[in-house]
Amino acid sequence: MSAALSRAIKQEARRLGFLLAGITTPETPPHWSVYEQWLTMGRHGSMEYLARQRARDCRRAPWLLLPECRSILVLGIPYPNPETAVPFAESGLHGRVAAYAWGQDYHSLLPERLAALVAFVEQQAGRPLPNRWYTDTGPLLERDLAQRAGLGWIGRNTCLIHPQFGSYFLLAEILLGLDLEPDEPFAADRCGTCRRCVEACPTGCILPDRTLDARRCISYLTIENKAEIPVEIRPRVGEWVFGCDACQRVCPWNRFALQADPALAPRPGLPCPDLGAELALTPGAFNRKFAASPVLRAKRRGYLRNAAVVLGNLGDESALPDLEAACRDEEPLVREHAAWAVERIKQKEKR
Repeated sequence: MSAALSRAIKQEARRLGFLLAGITTPETPPHWSVYEQWLTMGRHGSMEYLARQRARDCRRAPWLLLPECRSILVLGIPYPNPETAVPFAESGLHGRVAAYAWGQDYHSLLPERLAALVAFVEQQAGRPLPNRWYTDTGPLLERDLAQRAGLGWIGRNTCLIHPQFGSYFLLAEILLGLDLEPDEPFAADRCGTCRRCVEACPTGCILPDRTLDARRCISYLTIENKAEIPVEIRPRVGEWVFGCDACQRVCPWNRFALQADPALAPRPGLPCPDLGAELALTPGAFNRKFAASPVLRAKRRGYLRNAAVVLGNLGDESALPDLEAACRDEEPLVREHAAWAVERIKQKEKR
């Protein structure tokens, strides 16, 4: 019954759009000690919620999240491959947005599907079941669990890589009070000697132990970081106005990337936003434009901060009027980065 039920659950998961589906146990994840060391070294930056004792305990012992937990269903849903989904703007002053954020916010998209999958499992089991689900919102070592559920290996760039479909996936988990047949862990490391991701990282944040220093990661600096972007790193942010795909775009395994779930397909203007227009967004306009979008995570002040840095890196003097207007913004964070960009462009013109 357990094996047949496991197969039926994974089949239903795929019908709901979770093209990756695997099952593992709630035992301590294999790389928990690496994670603890990562926290001890302060490589989580300002993400203090990761270092809280309760969060650390739950990542070590997933059963603390659901004492009745007997199995964990790990799921993956594909988002767009930035190499093939849409062309990047070739003219104008545009930034780049990480591909996972082009469509609907997965935090609002996935819960309905996860609830439907739980309902299916309960129907098959013939009884209500203790359960909890997460879409990267809970204290779980998702990639560790995914590897143990047979969905791929943790690559040198720290992403989970599936051998057929690459790494452009969002992960979710369902903890179940039900015994299911677990999948075999994915044991192979198929990165081999390839170091393309390490060499492509603009800030050198990828570390030898397959972790990264968030304090130097463009995704962290443009999203989770709520303060200034360090001056010495700003030029390396390049054109990234929200997140970064650099280490995934060079990964040879992503030549197999699947077509994205329709709900995660690009919204107009999101993959390569017009930076001058973005700098002019009022708080209300920002909230309306990015309703149900992951970009809201950065908040207006963070997003406009990023846009100013990218304009400074592009170095085009036609951006000066927009940047000078941003120097009068109500947010000190926006004003400071806009002033930096103005000075950077003027210094370039002098040279």
